[in-house]
Amino acid sequence: MFLTKLTVNRRSPAFIRDVADVHEMHRTVMSAYPELHDTTVFRGTHGVLWRIDILPQGQIVQYVQSRTAPDWARLPEGLLLKPAEVRSLQPVLDAVRPGRRFSFRLVANPTRCVKVEGAEDRRRRVPIRPAELVAWLAGKGEQHGFIIPVSRQGGPDVTTSPVPRLVGKRREKHPITIHPVRYDGHLVVVDPAAFTEAVVSGVGRAKPYGCGLLSLAPGLTQ
Repeated sequence: MFLTKLTVNRRSPAFIRDVADVHEMHRTVMSAYPELHDTTVFRGTHGVLWRIDILPQGQIVQYVQSRTAPDWARLPEGLLLKPAEVRSLQPVLDAVRPGRRFSFRLVANPTRCVKVEGAEDRRRRVPIRPAELVAWLAGKGEQHGFIIPVSRQGGPDVTTSPVPRLVGKRREKHPITIHPVRYDGHLVVVDPAAFTEAVVSGVGRAKPYGCGLLSLAPGLTQ
């Protein structure tokens, strides 16, 4: 597994185009990977997940994780302020064991299904209510082999913050609208196999569009 840090030039024409259409940003990221005949499994086969972070001073960093080694020389000219920084994710994966505590960051797309009014057999996905965001993550933890510990203040050791809405258009002009949420906090591994799969494959929906990448660092002891 590979993890790349891209320091983005926010004034580059490519980034200005991509930030206005998340599908274009997806295509830009995927340009670093070999083409496949079946494009429906392109991202999944290479195991690509990505996330945009905006640093306090306004600098934009894009993190990209993948099973396949990327070739960032294929990116549009002027998109990066400095060469891509690529490292192995294996040391992180090797550190996963029962009871291991990690600091984490996750930008996710928490949604729920609701019935379409006037159509009993149809449902659509809508964003989770703010009061339910932590419960959504706890449910993902049950599925993916981790728990959120209790903080010194007595509540779940995680904070949520809004992320700018992601919009764009897929092929045939189908609109994309995603309301991401950023989670920062600590987690504890309870099922190493399930947790490792979550790190490798991502958490939640909208994985082609900047959601699902679970970034880890050694957790501090409370």
